[in-house]
Amino acid sequence: MLKLCGLPFLLIIHSATCQSLGDLHVSGPLKDMNFSIPEGGGVRFIYQFTSEPPAVSFRATGEKDGIIDIAPRTGILYLNGSLDWETKKVHRLQVESLDEKGNIVKGPYTVTIYVEDINDNPPEFDELKYTGVVRQNSRPGKPFMYVHATDRDDPTTPHAQLTYSIFHHFPNPYPEMLFQIDNVTGAISPSKMGSYYLDPQKQDTFTLVVTVKDMAGMTTNAFTNSADVIITVKESLWKAPPTVRIQENSTQVHPVNISQVHSNEPDVIYDIFEKEKLPRLPFSIDQDGVIYVTEPLDREEKDSYTFFVVTKDNVGELVDKPLQIHVIVEDINDNPPVCQQAVTVVEVQENEGGGSNIGTVFATDMDEKDTLNSRLQFKIQSQVPAVPESNLFFIQQDTGILQLTSRSLNKRIASNYSLKVLVTDAVFQTICDVQIHVIDINDRIPIFEKSDYDNVTVAENVPVGTVILEIQATDGDEPATGSSYIIYQVKEGDPNNTFIIETDSETNRGFVKINKALDYEKTPVYNLVINATNPEPLVPGVQYNSSSLTLFKVFVTNVDEPPVFHKTVYKGEVSEDVPVNTLVMMVEAYDPEGDTVRYSLEGDIRKWLRIDSTTGQIYTASILDREQQEIYTVDVVASELHNANQKSKTILMLHLRDVNDNPPWLAMDYPFFCHPLSGGERALIQATDADKQWYYSTFTFSLMDDMNTRNNWKISKVNATHAYLSPKHTNFEEKVYNVPIIINDNGKPPLESKVNLEVNFCKCSSEKSCFIEVQRDHSWPSTGQAIGTLIGVLLVIGFIIGGVFFHMKYKQKNEKKSHQKDVKDKSELNRLA
Repeated sequence: MLKLCGLPFLLIIHSATCQSLGDLHVSGPLKDMNFSIPEGGGVRFIYQFTSEPPAVSFRATGEKDGIIDIAPRTGILYLNGSLDWETKKVHRLQVESLDEKGNIVKGPYTVTIYVEDINDNPPEFDELKYTGVVRQNSRPGKPFMYVHATDRDDPTTPHAQLTYSIFHHFPNPYPEMLFQIDNVTGAISPSKMGSYYLDPQKQDTFTLVVTVKDMAGMTTNAFTNSADVIITVKESLWKAPPTVRIQENSTQVHPVNISQVHSNEPDVIYDIFEKEKLPRLPFSIDQDGVIYVTEPLDREEKDSYTFFVVTKDNVGELVDKPLQIHVIVEDINDNPPVCQQAVTVVEVQENEGGGSNIGTVFATDMDEKDTLNSRLQFKIQSQVPAVPESNLFFIQQDTGILQLTSRSLNKRIASNYSLKVLVTDAVFQTICDVQIHVIDINDRIPIFEKSDYDNVTVAENVPVGTVILEIQATDGDEPATGSSYIIYQVKEGDPNNTFIIETDSETNRGFVKINKALDYEKTPVYNLVINATNPEPLVPGVQYNSSSLTLFKVFVTNVDEPPVFHKTVYKGEVSEDVPVNTLVMMVEAYDPEGDTVRYSLEGDIRKWLRIDSTTGQIYTASILDREQQEIYTVDVVASELHNANQKSKTILMLHLRDVNDNPPWLAMDYPFFCHPLSGGERALIQATDADKQWYYSTFTFSLMDDMNTRNNWKISKVNATHAYLSPKHTNFEEKVYNVPIIINDNGKPPLESKVNLEVNFCKCSSEKSCFIEVQRDHSWPSTGQAIGTLIGVLLVIGFIIGGVFFHMKYKQKNEKKSHQKDVKDKSELNRLA
């Protein structure tokens, strides 16, 4: 081979290999070495072993496979062909160096060549053509077949990592593919659209062109292969059965097989899911998909059931879409007719014509509506009494409508009838009771006992409700019915309904009463026409006439009546500062008899008003004061000029509007400070005003502008009604100080008050209130002085103790009041703040 290659050839190999290996060390002493060489590539230089004397040549043995060799003189290890990873992945050689005589100098050393895979093999499907079957309505994503391809390249590299996809879909009638493939496993399943639209009646065969790519499909240099997949669509086994019909009250031994379902998938678990939340569901399913009814059903309890059958896999996931099962409970005739009423009561007038509908007998049957099981038929079984005929009544067989057979009812012969009505269905029968009441017809008119009740004289002041006349009419119809009851009315002569007439329901006697106050001046005489009628209409051919009318005259006599005010209450408003003799109101009254009216006031206790006795004009008689009384009420009296005893009263309510005519003042006890001061003390003071404060009071506090006051005191506003008075220093004596304060209100115009506030600086008890300390002389007197003084001292002390006792009581009372006021002020301040 050296002869064939020669040194120039080896140099070429060496040069080419050096260029491809870059800065890799490609020569060195003989030793164990490993090489990784990509497969393919043809003749290549691998490595050069350098010789060490006395070695002059090299020899290689082992798995050379006619491809790997070494140049004996130069020690160059090279390839004279292409490695193939798929044929042999590792080559193991032994290399040794020799001297001139061919003896081994070094070695043998192991040289291992690992062949690196390159992507030089396309993937190949296991089959050129695949066939599969899918059921209609199969669950999307549930595989029904697989395709598989292999690649001879190294599976640990992307060279043999395969990706599947659908390249073509024939036919493809929808915007989305009906099938999908798992790009890793090659599992083919229906898509969501396929699960919904696959239908063998529309398209029973599809061809998919499935491609497989190596390099995980991540590069355009990947190898690709394809295969056809022929898919046949078959009708779904998973179908809801037709509506199941079960006859009620079955006597079969339960459970009873009523239907069966089949899943498209094997080894599924069948279960029932309720649509309605029932106390119990009388159905079950076994693991072959057989549906059972577990007990007899009652249509009258429930006439239909709806539930779902589902399939699950072994982890509880749904396999198929839920199937809706509908069960109809068929009726049998197991219920008798039932009368809707215990007794059907019918009223009919005695003059009712033959063929007239007089009522209906109602009955029900709980069996299925509009079937022969619930068809009811009616028949009169008996009539009591059977007079004047035994067949006075007829009932329509299918409707239960009662009719008269002829015009033959007569209340004088029989006022009531009892009927037994037989109600039947195809199996059962029931008796319904009917009571028929014959009602008298209104064929008689009321007749007055008198056609004229002459007249009556009544004073105009007779009370409303007074009976002024009793009248009587009679009626020949049946008593205590609408045909005989009499209603009296004033037909003429009373346009204002001054009179009403009430009827005694037992005697039909009428009582004429005063309904509204009489007024001689307006109507001195009433000529009344009264009629009598029945609430029940008269039968045709009978009419009211003059016998049902009567006359009556009412004379009203005059009575001297007191004057009448136009108003029951007079209300007025006036400002409290109006001048005396200001007109504030005018009242007016009239006398029904036309006499002259005179006016006066009663109850004017403050003498604020006077009234013009002739005109009724009311004036102020003195200065008004809202602060004394805001709403001033007096009685206004109107009397007749010629009969002062005839008089009437009304009320005058005068509202006084406030004006700012009261200055503000301090609303508090005398404040105090505990002596000596420690600094920071302050006293809460409050102002008020007798005037009406709209919404809220607002006062302004300030000190008199004199040097002493300004140097000793300061005042600060807290809110609209309160301020703080504070000492400016602590150098105050233990005594009472007068602090001049100016208070302004918010009136229009505002008023001002100047107040000297007495502020006490005193020694305080532990309860922070002032107390009086009794001073004592601690010097020792002589015996004579002591005796002489003792009597005087005792007397003085007695007076002092008595005075102090009463003074202390008074002070404690004031201090308690002051303390309570202080607490209240602080509480109010907290609230206002």
